[in-house]
Amino acid sequence: MVAPCAQRLPLRQSNLWTGNKFLLYIAVLRPFDINLRHLRALSDIVAQRSLSRAAETAGLSQSALTQGLRKIERKLGVLLFERHPDGVAPTAAGMALVDRAERAFAQLAAATRRFSFGGRRGSTSLERLMTATQLEAFLHFADAQGFAGAAAVSGLSQPAIHRAVRELEQVCSVRLAERRGRGMALTAAGHIMARGVRLAAAEIAAGISEVRGGPDEGARIAVGAMPLSRALVLPRALAHFVRGSPGSIVDIVEGSWRELVDPLLDGVIDMMVGALRNEAPAGVDQIPLFTDRLAIFGRKDHPLASGPVTLEDLRAQSWIVGPRGTPLRAHWEALFEGAPLPAVPVECGSVMVIRGLLMQSDLLTLLSPDQIALEVESSMLVPIGASLPERVRTIGLSIRSDWRPTPAQQRLIDLLHLASKETRLQENR
Repeated sequence: MVAPCAQRLPLRQSNLWTGNKFLLYIAVLRPFDINLRHLRALSDIVAQRSLSRAAETAGLSQSALTQGLRKIERKLGVLLFERHPDGVAPTAAGMALVDRAERAFAQLAAATRRFSFGGRRGSTSLERLMTATQLEAFLHFADAQGFAGAAAVSGLSQPAIHRAVRELEQVCSVRLAERRGRGMALTAAGHIMARGVRLAAAEIAAGISEVRGGPDEGARIAVGAMPLSRALVLPRALAHFVRGSPGSIVDIVEGSWRELVDPLLDGVIDMMVGALRNEAPAGVDQIPLFTDRLAIFGRKDHPLASGPVTLEDLRAQSWIVGPRGTPLRAHWEALFEGAPLPAVPVECGSVMVIRGLLMQSDLLTLLSPDQIALEVESSMLVPIGASLPERVRTIGLSIRSDWRPTPAQQRLIDLLHLASKETRLQENR
């Protein structure tokens, strides 16, 4: 649920307000800047439509709940509930934040269920006992793999981080970190918990973005870029995106599918763009964008650059191809129909290295025309042999199965679809 027209609260004098237009938004708000107990209580307010009854359900005094609600509204700069003589009613912004908060706590609950007996202590869900301070400190520790590194990054003291991590372990009744050699490392339960905390933080961050969201509201999106997407499709989509969202930031994380899939599942990146797998792993959904037709390439003066080329000619050459186990390598091996494979003196997944090596040697490779479009256009590299209509692969998006994009994230997805069509039209001219 999105709050496109959130009712703004009056800002403090330190912020600039002219008429009905925001000239300066309130300070950047991180997910764990919001008190989790107050955030959980928002669902009770929606259900009870009364602060007094919600306070009783949440185990808070009415004054504590009222103050907590006001703090959240001030931090967000929007009104979450409208007060009436007979109770309270959620605004669109309030419903949007409640929905994201419930998704966040569901992520924490799912994590604890994987390493605890039923995920409960008595009648209380473990996630209800966790604090924002504990989760933020634990996430810093998990990212840094140590107390010293976490303290340096977060600005918190080592004792404070150590205390927060140990408190979280007590809540979960399981060791989340252990000493290995001279350093600290996450246990198996710690890795599960770290993923749950990251995904919960991503949901709360999405809620903050949606609640504050307007046409000028900035967003931060992390995109995992596999080799093919970096050439035409992703740059084209980003060019469209930044023109329409000048306040947004897109983080591009380059890597292979294997390098990016765990960050995707952890919530470190929001989506991956590149070649899809024949079977997606559990927790990953794949969305096709276009079909990519592979071709063989070599330098313009390669001995096979002119004239017909047979399969035996190709088998007699030396090649540079990607690592074993990758889809592109599988397509290359399929070229030779199970016969002995040609020599592969260089295995490499870097298109930049492949391009440079092709232009300085008689090596051949199998690539998408998109990945070397500039070199082909300038005739530095040329197609070798006939086209390969059977050598195709699907390029698309990989996302988490339970992921729900924010409006900004959805806009980028829509633009990736548009860029796919535009680049295919350009290719076929």
